[in-house]
Amino acid sequence: MTDRKTTRIAVLISGRGSNLRALIDACAAPDFPAEIVCVLSNKPDAGGIAHAEKAGIPVEIVWQKDYTSKAEFESAMLAALGQYPVDLICLAGFMRILSPNFIARWPDRILNIHPSLLPDYKGLDVHERVVADKCAESGCSVHFVVPETDAGPVIVQERVPVLPDDTPDTLAARILAREHVAYPKAVRLFAEGKLLVRGNSVAIQED
Repeated sequence: MTDRKTTRIAVLISGRGSNLRALIDACAAPDFPAEIVCVLSNKPDAGGIAHAEKAGIPVEIVWQKDYTSKAEFESAMLAALGQYPVDLICLAGFMRILSPNFIARWPDRILNIHPSLLPDYKGLDVHERVVADKCAESGCSVHFVVPETDAGPVIVQERVPVLPDDTPDTLAARILAREHVAYPKAVRLFAEGKLLVRGNSVAIQED
């Protein structure tokens, strides 16, 4: 592999941006086949903005409160993203559900990371539910985004045991550390052209 960056990423955030930070660090490696060309936040005070600014990555802020409808908000996001040569969108703690129309513009080119072993525990309050159900293990999943929430083809999963004394917070912290491994791994596979989507599953093509 050469050091040429091949896949240009837009990262969408709403909060502290720890997965953004992991992607920034991954992209800094000379052999990583992708680069982040912009970060878009739907909140002007999102902590992750500082990570982007420190790395010299352009930041676009599209605050949903400035728009009267979801359609207008997403139109503004598309306009902001349209300023950059984006090949892949990575949702990194982006706390807005994208419409089918938005997703259709980027077929099999939007990734999300979810803190469970999908298809188990879709939606919110994942760690609370996992602990309450006394599961033996949990983890995280990187998947392609489809109109149904947390239902797209899974690319990469990382697993962690659920310990007897775990709380939702302690479990979340251990899973977050694995998220920082899983997301760059999935982006690399995408950038290297190794992902083949077949219906609602993903085949990883070997060299």
